[in-house]
Amino acid sequence: MASQDADAPPRVGGRPLDPRLLKYTRASRSFFAAIAAIGLAQTLVIVAFAWLLTRAIVGAIEGMPWGELSGILTSLAGVIVLRAALLWVRETVAARASARVQAQLRANLVEAVGELGPGWLARHNSAHLALTAGRGLDALDAYFARYLPQLAQTAIATPLIIAVMWWMDWISGLTVVLTIPLIPFFMILIGLATRAVQDKQWQTLRQLAARFADTVRGLSTLTVFGRQHRAVASIQRITERYRDQTMRVLRVSFLSGFALELLASLSVAIIAVSIGFRLLEGELALLVGLFVLLLAPEAYLPLRQVGVQFHAAAEGVSATDDVFAVLDEAAARRADRPGAAGPTGAEPAAEADGAASGPLVLRDLRVRYGDRSLAPVDLRADAGELVLLEGPSGAGKSSVFAALRGAAEFDGEATLGGVALTGLRPDRWMAWAGQHPGLISGTVADNVALGAPSPDPATVARALTLAGAVDIDPARELGVQGAGLSGGQAQRVAVARAIHRYLSGAASVLALDEPSAALDAQTEDVLWQNLRGLADAGATVLLISHRTTARAYADRVVRLQTAEVPA
Repeated sequence: MASQDADAPPRVGGRPLDPRLLKYTRASRSFFAAIAAIGLAQTLVIVAFAWLLTRAIVGAIEGMPWGELSGILTSLAGVIVLRAALLWVRETVAARASARVQAQLRANLVEAVGELGPGWLARHNSAHLALTAGRGLDALDAYFARYLPQLAQTAIATPLIIAVMWWMDWISGLTVVLTIPLIPFFMILIGLATRAVQDKQWQTLRQLAARFADTVRGLSTLTVFGRQHRAVASIQRITERYRDQTMRVLRVSFLSGFALELLASLSVAIIAVSIGFRLLEGELALLVGLFVLLLAPEAYLPLRQVGVQFHAAAEGVSATDDVFAVLDEAAARRADRPGAAGPTGAEPAAEADGAASGPLVLRDLRVRYGDRSLAPVDLRADAGELVLLEGPSGAGKSSVFAALRGAAEFDGEATLGGVALTGLRPDRWMAWAGQHPGLISGTVADNVALGAPSPDPATVARALTLAGAVDIDPARELGVQGAGLSGGQAQRVAVARAIHRYLSGAASVLALDEPSAALDAQTEDVLWQNLRGLADAGATVLLISHRTTARAYADRVVRLQTAEVPA
């Protein structure tokens, strides 16, 4: 992931402002119009403030009548209040826009990940995605509240103030034009020298998130093998490296800030000395000289602040780059799929009324994993049939299910009712239970009816009964990842979840991967009988099992052989 130096030329994907921000977030469009208007108003207020303050000082020196001077001072106070009000309005607009943009980007990211499918997700680190969608997008607050308003202010205020200075005193205006390029020049030099440092900082943070997630997930295994202390030490080393790199970035930021302030101060000093000599020689009026001198720091300030503020926004910018990369990939996938119906890859209208159904046919289906592919599979499963997949470990039985649910790439033909599975979302036709239950915190009923808009308690109870889990209370509270159930109970709840999806009409095909692996013989037999009953009632049941007892209930047995061929 690309990262940015604090004072490098601000860029998102190499540009000050990435057009994809406008493409993927509607809220940003009105935001840019608002901050442009506010920036123009702030510039006019700055010029008015300098002019009124100059008039008041010169008037006091020249003995201006109190009535006229008090009017100028009243106007000056009004300008000060207006300037404070504009700052408040800018902060409010930026905060609201940031919240809306974050929400839209997160929603678009979730939709894109869902559209890209489990296969894409399996090739990417979920901890990195979580970090990007969480902390990364939260950092957009600084991007919207500070950097973008300052960028707009620079684009508007700097040329206008220089123009006013040139109009009043062309020598001072020329001095600003000649010296102001030094600021972005040094920003570029500093950015080129330190970009790698900040890139390492963000990469280390991603590595820390991934390592922490992996350690927590496998903590029980690490404890059993006595390796928990090594895992903790590894996290400590990465944390220390992240701290060290963060301090390096801060040191560079402070150093660059000092350099920019020094350049701006020297430039203003040159203008001040020039004005002073010309005032002494009588070549310049006090009113003009003081007005130009008050405007000089304001001409340099916006450009300096762009570099300073980008430091706070760099993390959000980097995270936005990652989000855009995912959204672009989803858009490219959508463009390659003519049947897609909308920006989020919604399913065709033909699927909208219920679950897709029909014969499931696989012809010469070869699951691909990198540079290898598994042996071809031919299979047909009609409504009312229970088809059993058998084969030695490693033959690719679970891989076939992974291909059906979009978690693995494949070659060959796979259709449901004559429609290619690549054009159907798995959740529109498939109810799946894998070897890992994948339960969540909440009640058993919540897990069984997962995804259902309005769960029916009777359907939940029936699903548990058919899964051989009649002894499990639907109201039972579970912890994280289903904590509180034994392995066999968790497996039965996962099977009940798949059955519930079929019973509720959301799927026409039941695909169960080793559903009896943790069951005793009696419970297993009950499960086989109930699955046979579902098939007899019209369900299409695909079953993977090493248990020979399943053969007695199957209409057809498809045996897979271990074989790999070049992809």
